[in-house]
Amino acid sequence: MNPMLEGMLETALYARDLDAAEVFYEDVLGLEKITRAANRHVFFRCGPGVLLIFNPEETVKPPAPNALQVPPHGTSGEGHACFRVSGRNIDAMAERLKAAGVAIESEVHWPNGGRSIYFRDPDGNSLECAEAKIWGIEQDI
Repeated sequence: MNPMLEGMLETALYARDLDAAEVFYEDVLGLEKITRAANRHVFFRCGPGVLLIFNPEETVKPPAPNALQVPPHGTSGEGHACFRVSGRNIDAMAERLKAAGVAIESEVHWPNGGRSIYFRDPDGNSLECAEAKIWGIEQDI
């Protein structure tokens, strides 16, 4: 274990339709929007971390000389992110998703205990809500 790495600060996913992503993550999942920059990105607060949604068509472009010098990045295809959810809230989240017309793709009961549900965002990214104990982490923060 590297004691200098304290945890994950950001998680990035890519979506070509930022309008649909913004509505989904803010209205359906209930995340607090931090900022949006035109058609480049939209960022959300997620617990102690941040979820970054980038348009890959924009982030592969080198930054302008007067902009923050963030190196170009991006990916193609569906990504994956897992949200930490307490066992008492997984069913509530599943109902919230179903009410918004989002299909639950799979429910998994893990060998270490705990369970998770899988679903897709509008761009096809695979999303998961899981109890932390699936990784042997104390349940509630």
